[in-house]
Amino acid sequence: MEMRRAGNSGLALSRLGLGTMTWGRDTDEIEAADQCRAFLDAGGNFLDTAATYGDGDSERVIGGLIGTLFPREQVIIATKAGINFSEGVRKVDASRHALIADLDRSLSRLGTDYVDVWQIHNWDELTPLDDTLSALDYAYTTGRARYVGVSNFSGWQLARAATKQQSNSMKAPLTTVQHEYSLLNRRVEEDLVDAANTLNVGLLAWSPLGRGVLTGKYRNSIPADSRGATPHFANFISTYLNRESARVVEAVAAAASGLGYSPLEVALAWVHDAPGVTSAIVGARTGAQLRGALTVEEIVLPDVVRTALDEVSSGF
Repeated sequence: MEMRRAGNSGLALSRLGLGTMTWGRDTDEIEAADQCRAFLDAGGNFLDTAATYGDGDSERVIGGLIGTLFPREQVIIATKAGINFSEGVRKVDASRHALIADLDRSLSRLGTDYVDVWQIHNWDELTPLDDTLSALDYAYTTGRARYVGVSNFSGWQLARAATKQQSNSMKAPLTTVQHEYSLLNRRVEEDLVDAANTLNVGLLAWSPLGRGVLTGKYRNSIPADSRGATPHFANFISTYLNRESARVVEAVAAAASGLGYSPLEVALAWVHDAPGVTSAIVGARTGAQLRGALTVEEIVLPDVVRTALDEVSSGF
């Protein structure tokens, strides 16, 4: 699998990353191991998780695979901190105290003394940015994180944070920014892609399949065995179950039919070759689903198809 550098750093990531949001909850340890084995066999090296995924269960599952399925140095593990559901309600807390506590718990669950990439999960309106960034500096200088970054920041938020870090050689440089990006959500193109390129920060695209909707599985109904049928993901998926999104889904299906590919392959190829993208993070419930996504490594969309998809998805 092709490796790409994140910004101007030495961090090389496979252009497809393996998302683990469902691991330990909808995806058990055996299925997770099967997915990970297929991903590594295909040449992938980048596992994405977060402290909040499955209330830490995703990290625990990954920790159980280290040393049994793969040696620690074979994979790039990225995790995130700053969101919790301690009272059943999503709360953003990117204060230094909360972030460092999250990091220590993540390292314990993973069974390792460092993560390769540690990211702030979300912009925090209530915490001074300098306080948030000081946690990144601490993790970086103590060796708990080899690289640091942010997630779900807008272009101006990234620019503000990265500029602060670049102003002092003693501070940890931002290496990655992670954000949703697909044919059903192109808001990163408004300012984040340009900001990341200008600041030499690698862009990691999450949910490149439009939360699974672009695969076409929801065209006629919500399958009983899909994420859209689960109580914890129903609202997440339903965001794109509307008439406007359906036009894009049908266009992807038509392109796939004409090219002899699956809709999944077309939608994913569009993202992983989009300008500025370092890696596209794909999550799957089963190993079979993941193997279907891994075939995209060999696919390059014709310019005329990319242009048509650009046009039908403009405004998303």
